[in-house]
Amino acid sequence: MKPLTKQLPQNLALAFFSTLLFALQPAMAETDLQSQQNLLRARVKNYEQKTDHSAHLKPVDKSLEFHGVFYGYLPCKDCDGIKATLSLKQNNNYLLVTQPAKESSKEFYEKGKYNWNEEKQIVVLTPRKESTTRQYFIEDEGTLVQLNSDGMRMTGDGDRYTMRRSDMVKSREVHIH
Repeated sequence: MKPLTKQLPQNLALAFFSTLLFALQPAMAETDLQSQQNLLRARVKNYEQKTDHSAHLKPVDKSLEFHGVFYGYLPCKDCDGIKATLSLKQNNNYLLVTQPAKESSKEFYEKGKYNWNEEKQIVVLTPRKESTTRQYFIEDEGTLVQLNSDGMRMTGDGDRYTMRRSDMVKSREVHIH
């Protein structure tokens, strides 16, 4: 029993000193203030370096940027005008809905593909069923101007051959079908 009683005080002393040693050690976890300071330093460092992120950005397909719904009231030889709604959708699909401005007139639908030439600023509509294409000049990001078959602006009042994007038009009364 004697050796056991001798070892017990030694073991207790060892346990006490090791507990005391760990209790006196500085805390390893960061305080909230230290975390905020480190984050602020990282932001400042990033700002000072003016890192160029263009190397790892995905290339942007410009055709995906040019879409939306355009409204217009186009001139007509046999009627007072044609209400037109052109929807340029993603994946280069379009839907053109036209309706002559007369009582009980029927709507006409045309579907197809569109592509656009950024250099010439022209949108070309190619219908599914017909071989005749339509061309529109991109005046700005919210305005299309109809072109004739030669790719020239229509003669006469140019404003009458204009279609405006839905977010640029204040009133849609004329375009409700």
